[in-house]
This record gives sequence, C-alpha cells and structure tokens, in this order.
Amino acid sequence: MVSERRDPPFGGSVVFLLMNLPLGVLAFGFLTALVSAGVGTAVVWVGVGLLAIVVLGVRGAARLERARVYALLDRYIDLPYLPLPAGKQSARWKGRLKDPSTWRDLAYFALLFPVGLVEFVLVTTFWATSLALAFLPIYFRWLPGGEYRFPDWETPWLTVDSTFEALPWAALGVLFIALSVALTKALAGTHARLAHALLGPTVGQRRRMERWWADVEEKNLVAG
Repeated sequence: MVSERRDPPFGGSVVFLLMNLPLGVLAFGFLTALVSAGVGTAVVWVGVGLLAIVVLGVRGAARLERARVYALLDRYIDLPYLPLPAGKQSARWKGRLKDPSTWRDLAYFALLFPVGLVEFVLVTTFWATSLALAFLPIYFRWLPGGEYRFPDWETPWLTVDSTFEALPWAALGVLFIALSVALTKALAGTHARLAHALLGPTVGQRRRMERWWADVEEKNLVAG
C-alpha cells in the first residue's frame, strides 16, 4: 500500500535527499567490507558468520529505511517478509535466504550510494545556483572589489556592480528556486517509488502472505 498523497512534503524531501549520500556511503562500506571478508573466509567458516551478519543487517536496515521513507516522504511501505518457519535455526535461516525480499533489500542498499550521489549533486547544484542568483543584489557589494564577476575574477564575461544590474539575475534566481522545489519533490517521489519497488512486497508475495494468513486462520478455527 502506498500513500495516496501525490507529492512528498518539501521539507521532508530536502532532508531525505541530503541524507541519502552519507547513508549510501555507510551502506556501501558495510556491504563491501563484510561481503568481501565473508566470501574470502567462508572456507574456514568465519565468513559464514560474517555473511549471516550481512543478511540480518540488511533486513534490519530495510525496516529502518521503510520508516524513514514514511516519516520524511509520507509513503508507507508494507513489510514483504513471510513469517519464518518454526523449529530449528537452520530452517529459519533457509527461510531468510529463500525469501526474495532479502535480496531485494540488498539490491536497494547497493544502489543507495550511486543514486544518493546523483541526488545530492543535483539538489546542491540547483539550490546553490538558485540562492546565489536570488540574493545577488544583497551580497555582491561584499565581494572583492564590490562586484560580482562571472564566471570568475580573471576572465569575467559579465560584471554586476550595482543593485539595478543585479535585479534581473535575482528574478532569474526566483525562477530557479521554483524549478529547484519542483526538482526536489520529483527526485524524492522517484526515490520513494524505487524504495517501494525494492523494499515493498510484490504481487506474488502479497498473494503468498494472504494464503499464509488464511491457512493460519483456518488452523486456529479447527483447533478452536
């Protein structure tokens, strides 16, 4: 189930997009370090424990990520996991490894770093340009020489040294702010759809969960 709200909130979108890069770096470092160490030492069984930590860590982090998407973007993502079988730990681990959601969680965090990098660059570039243009009539007088030179001080293609000259650029900055708001919401909405596609249940998983709960209910009725 996804929230019916079409656009994510602006403030939450900004915070969410700026968080994605550092979280992506952490996820990338965690996955590369433990997966490489786990695969390299699997023959001596130490690696099996490291890979088990990866599985548990990814599934736990995916729960936190669903909560983050809901808190900041107002998009609710259902849990896709089937209940683990009762009994031995080996059967429960087999259930985790056979669950496609485990691998889709892993794919999400593997993609979070490159996706977060693109989002961070776009958001910071657009907002830095927009605000620099919009407030140019205020701060140009405190620049070296009391003027703004574009693109740099040595080879200026244009020079702004008065409030009157800065006003058209401020108007352009206001337009860029509107574009930046639209871009921020669009990026956040696209990321929310990516999160829902990888962290949410598929149609097949929903049907399996419905059958599982129907079987549980039937057994409880028979037992009662």
